[in-house]
Amino acid sequence: MSLPVSRRTFIGASGVAAATVVLPSISPAIIRRGAIRPAAVSSSNGLPAVLRAMELVLEGTDTLDAAIEGVKIQELDPSDNSVGYGGLPNEDGVVQLDASCMHGPTRRAGAVAALEGIKTPSEVARLVLKYTDHVMLVGEGAKRFALSYGFKEEDLLTPESRQLWIRWRANRGADDDWLNVPENEPLPTRPTGTINLNVVNPKGEISSVTTTSGLAWKIPGRAGDSPIIGAGQYTDNDVGAAGSTGRGEANITACGGFLTVEGMRRGLKPTDACLETLKRVVQLTPPRLLQNGRPSFNISFYAVNKRGDLGSASIYPATFAAHDGRNGALRDTAYLYPRRA
Repeated sequence: MSLPVSRRTFIGASGVAAATVVLPSISPAIIRRGAIRPAAVSSSNGLPAVLRAMELVLEGTDTLDAAIEGVKIQELDPSDNSVGYGGLPNEDGVVQLDASCMHGPTRRAGAVAALEGIKTPSEVARLVLKYTDHVMLVGEGAKRFALSYGFKEEDLLTPESRQLWIRWRANRGADDDWLNVPENEPLPTRPTGTINLNVVNPKGEISSVTTTSGLAWKIPGRAGDSPIIGAGQYTDNDVGAAGSTGRGEANITACGGFLTVEGMRRGLKPTDACLETLKRVVQLTPPRLLQNGRPSFNISFYAVNKRGDLGSASIYPATFAAHDGRNGALRDTAYLYPRRA
């Protein structure tokens, strides 16, 4: 990407609830030990993304461009109703998309939030990074910005996602004027979903991107962690990159992407850095979201360091997509608790 020069399974249930993660002091540590291996790590819906991103990286494509091309597969896939086209809408039936990205070599970042009518918010976030002196654009301004670069405004609801919203709306209140869905038609759960992708090339250049349609049926204008630099994703080209999927509000308050990279800066392996961040998430969880002392939600972190070591961890067992430069596959995350509360 050409930019202007000026601008393992781990179970720690017994000690997690009481664990305190001490924030490290900023250190100039740079991870350079050992040979650098190209690698990509992503959420479980990102296996096609890591395969595509690694293919491009090995051809010499810039890491951010490769990552964007990877996540666009899900953004354009109408069957993935947590990302881009076909994403589940807010409570008014409007799809609002969030995305952010960071380019390690130039230390630049870009983001969009509550973007409507544009299928690939990751591309718009990259334009914010590349051509503006801002980091984030939101709402109508973000859409006008995208349209000025030739993006086409489109209806992002698919027949499936629209029907899911209609069924949710009909059952949201016992005393409203909508007829409930028949008992033999199960209501959809309230999905959360995102794709995060972190990439390092053979030269140790790192980028990250996160994109989402956010929490289904959300209050209009709600933005989760995905467009927040330092939460939904974060890159330090001297250290590594990390990102997250799951309950965005929990990640925002923990600054999870940043905290995970700081863990790697202190020498933690990627998986261990993810686990440490999860302990902070648990520590910060308000009582109303705890069941038997454990969070009622799941959240996963994904990380890669400058050497190409990668890992992932979640509160409860999950899977993630990884590519070690040779093969891409789904793997099991490390986790704090063996099952949901």
